[in-house]
Amino acid sequence: MKLERGLNLGSPYTPDMQPGAKPAEPTWAGLRDQVREAEALGYDAVVAVETKNDPYLILAIAAQEPSKLQLVTGIALAFTKSPVATAYTAWDIQRMSGGRLVLGLGSQVKGHVTRRFGMPWSKPAQRMKDYVRAMRAVWHSWQTGEPLKFDSEHYKLNLMTPNFAPSPVSNPKIPVHIAAVQERMLQVAGEVCDGVRLHGIVTRDYLDKIAFPNLKKGFAKSGRPGSEWDTFEISGGGFICTAKDQDALAKAIDGIKSTIAFYGSTRSYRSSFILGGWERQQEELFRMSMDGKWREMAKVVNEEMVHAFAAVGTYDNIAAVIKKRFAGVNRLGFDIPVHNDRDRGVLKEILQDLARP
Repeated sequence: MKLERGLNLGSPYTPDMQPGAKPAEPTWAGLRDQVREAEALGYDAVVAVETKNDPYLILAIAAQEPSKLQLVTGIALAFTKSPVATAYTAWDIQRMSGGRLVLGLGSQVKGHVTRRFGMPWSKPAQRMKDYVRAMRAVWHSWQTGEPLKFDSEHYKLNLMTPNFAPSPVSNPKIPVHIAAVQERMLQVAGEVCDGVRLHGIVTRDYLDKIAFPNLKKGFAKSGRPGSEWDTFEISGGGFICTAKDQDALAKAIDGIKSTIAFYGSTRSYRSSFILGGWERQQEELFRMSMDGKWREMAKVVNEEMVHAFAAVGTYDNIAAVIKKRFAGVNRLGFDIPVHNDRDRGVLKEILQDLARP
């Protein structure tokens, strides 16, 4: 299992951050230190997320630190820009990092694409398929010098003059992962991508009944030999709730309820709620979000739901719980608060346990 650690600009992003709370002033100064620490702890990758800051800028700075760690966008928004614009940025980071980029992309939801970014919306799964294929056509043109020629429902590309074509890179194979929740997007991930980034708001039932079957269905369409399925990367697929002892874990469980409630209020994520028999709770969360009752929503989430959506355990047993809960997943983000050398030692030991087969 490859283990990922998030990069942050002063304070990690969490989905239960309350509106009106004053965030820490972002600083890019510590990014290279974070890369060094992640490598020393035994991580395989560091991840930049697109929320309030550009993940590509974060990775561009992280790439300046000599390292073997993969640099991951987990995720960057795709439909807010042209696939050619994304191809240029990814090519630059791939070059400056010595071939360590893993390009994770996501569609976002219609409201954000159209109302926050003012960009058009169309069939998201087909558009994402065209987007990934368009990027690869552009990279192929740059690497080989062949004329750019790509024609699909959403993108028609046939102009790439020498003046605007970057030179080849030594590692032209950029792994592309996409975020996927619904069946069709999962199939697109399996068909045209090197991996998928599953959402946290999913249960074990979702993995077994929706995610894995649809990923394999798409993979079968790709024309790749079945033996390559083992190299297809599946990351995420649930939350992790852990703490040093039972008292601290009880507080962590209360905290994860807010996170589940936050995401559960979005109808796009209702599949796991339906599978678990919590459709009524999902509808209630949606209504409460419309009424702005964010602080009250956690009361809708019970402990059964917490254990379904998250791997729950103390530091001494969380690795075993994770391996069971996330069986079939081969990339995972994991971290604990580190305040001193003792915490650092605990984290390193858990990472070693997770890395063992």
